[in-house]
Amino acid sequence: MSNETLKSENKKEAKGKRAEFPKAKPAMEGKSTVIHVARTAKVVKGGKRFGFRALVVVGNGSGKIGVAIGKANQVQLAIAKAESHARKHMISFPVVGETIPHEVIGKFGSSSVWMKPAAPGTGVIAGAGVRLVFEAAGIKDVLAKSLGSTNPCNLVYATLEALKLLKSKETVDVLRGKAAAVEAEAPKAEAQAEAAKAE
Repeated sequence: MSNETLKSENKKEAKGKRAEFPKAKPAMEGKSTVIHVARTAKVVKGGKRFGFRALVVVGNGSGKIGVAIGKANQVQLAIAKAESHARKHMISFPVVGETIPHEVIGKFGSSSVWMKPAAPGTGVIAGAGVRLVFEAAGIKDVLAKSLGSTNPCNLVYATLEALKLLKSKETVDVLRGKAAAVEAEAPKAEAQAEAAKAE
């Protein structure tokens, strides 16, 4: 065997399923939007250590949304952390057309957000952070007002708490027992209709 053999030729080829079928990455659900990025500083013996805090919202545009905060020494790492956490903790809420079903107030810390359904064509009447949450969730007509603290993190989380409180008409009917009453009346109505036909 000659000494001119290249090292690359001596390397064994990878065998098995991993080599033949590369692992497919799972499809990411929804679109992420960076709401706020802040630089933080920690004073230590040698000076200051700077870091970054990113607030990110992830939404699929049809009533599913997630919000999270990520911290790291680099902006991109902080955003990636926040996005990953937001995707893992997404919530769903009812949507009527392109607005919310009813008026609601969400509270988080010293911030409160009031929101109310609006007629088609009204648009999103809300502040910067709250507006981005609505756009990610797919809500196009809504009235919102921030009350109390204007801290961007607290405002966004207050908006999320308000969306958690939303209930659809069907859910409210079940809670009030109206759905059961309607089902009980249905057989009676059918019996009356059959009796009328027999006569």
